[in-house]
Amino acid sequence: MKKNYIWEFVKRGLMFAWGGPVIVAIVWYCIYKSGNLVSLSVPEVVMGILSTTVLAFVAAGVSIVHQIESLPKGFAALIQGSVLLIDYGVVYLMNGWFPLNRIGIFAAIFVVVFVAIWGIIYLSARAKVNKMNKMMK
Repeated sequence: MKKNYIWEFVKRGLMFAWGGPVIVAIVWYCIYKSGNLVSLSVPEVVMGILSTTVLAFVAAGVSIVHQIESLPKGFAALIQGSVLLIDYGVVYLMNGWFPLNRIGIFAAIFVVVFVAIWGIIYLSARAKVNKMNKMMK
């Protein structure tokens, strides 16, 4: 039976889209604490809430790539990382949270953090599998 990956993407996205407004609140608070945010207009608030809701929807939904058995795990992680980088970058630029000339710095930091997180997850999973294999012998 073939899985319906699109429906699963939508379900995952809808489950976590509520996180968008939380994300925007955290970003705005950080910008405020840095002294770079005095007040927001209604259109800025609306754009921030809607765009981060979409950001959270896509970020949660794209994790479905790890359920597609025909995709090698490394390729699935590459797809996820690429989609997240584009998703975050577009939303951050749309909202003016960082200037276009800093996109390279943002991308470099994103890639380093993403690879570090997945490296930790991979090594942890591999250690658990090795431990289970030893127990089965």
